[in-house]
Amino acid sequence: MKELTKAEEQVMQIIWELNKGFVNDIIAQLPEPKPAYNTVSTVVRILEKKGFVSHRAYGKTYEYFPLVSRKDYTKSYFGAFMNNYFGNSYQQLVTFFSKNGNLSLNDLEDIKSLMEQEIEKQKNSKP
Repeated sequence: MKELTKAEEQVMQIIWELNKGFVNDIIAQLPEPKPAYNTVSTVVRILEKKGFVSHRAYGKTYEYFPLVSRKDYTKSYFGAFMNNYFGNSYQQLVTFFSKNGNLSLNDLEDIKSLMEQEIEKQKNSKP
């Protein structure tokens, strides 16, 4: 799956939130200063070429909707992130955040609890 630019991801986040919408609906959700209609329309057409969105035509007006779910994109993006920055090592990721992420004691305890729950879940699911 292709990675999105910052502008594409910003528009895609809005399309995921709306589930479907017209360019004006997307613009309404963007922060000030609002980009030009043509700018947003161009970004949406790029997203369509990349296979992230499609449209329904109502005369000359298009209603856009996502073809790729937020969950699928997140999984793909995070997989590439893990590979590029941590060599697919979750241990390196956890080490990085525990040493450089300024995690509070509560954060660390919550993470530890989640990990312990997952360990038990995996132990119990083995035949």
